[in-house]
Amino acid sequence: MCRDATVKILVQSDFDGTITEEDTSFFLLDTFAGKDWRRLLREYREHRLSVVDLNTRAFGMVKADKDTVLESLNSRTKVRDGFGELVEYCLKRDVRLVIVSNGLDFYIRATLKGLGLEHIEVYAAQANFRAEGIDVRYVGPDGSILKDGFKEAYIKSFLEQGYRIVYVGNGDSDVGPAEYADHVFATGELLAYCREKQLNCRPLGSFLDVVSVLELL
Repeated sequence: MCRDATVKILVQSDFDGTITEEDTSFFLLDTFAGKDWRRLLREYREHRLSVVDLNTRAFGMVKADKDTVLESLNSRTKVRDGFGELVEYCLKRDVRLVIVSNGLDFYIRATLKGLGLEHIEVYAAQANFRAEGIDVRYVGPDGSILKDGFKEAYIKSFLEQGYRIVYVGNGDSDVGPAEYADHVFATGELLAYCREKQLNCRPLGSFLDVVSVLELL
């Protein structure tokens, strides 16, 4: 099926728990931040903290240097089936693939580099390693520092650029941006939310599910 070349398609995907099978940030925080960060996680899940506040405060507890943190991930991060095929399809069919994550840019880019996929467009929290802890900043598409709504800011920007958007996510922070998308693939908390609210979405088994829908657009 030949897609209308005038229709611009963009896949916006979360990273932790979506592209990866497990949440990389949770592993890093459990390893380097100590037990106190889980108290912040509970507050986030009770909607008393934004995801930006959670990650800013939790990663601020990490005193380890960048090389030590990345070394802990060696051979640990597992990518969901079909992701390589999705990347290849998007390259061949001129579909823009973008990772927008509340996770930290340094480990996302390191993971992609290890897969030979460092060319993928990534928007994530910017991490600056300091002796007193990691400084985390969320920079929006207009260059402003964001305190909340990071993923929403980017999907709105992509819509303003005229894209039809296929959204892929798994968590509570994916609920807001998914509501702006033309097609949604969900797993985890996002899938549970969509089912509870009877919102239109497709379960994400592997990224081949995403490819099958892209072929119809």
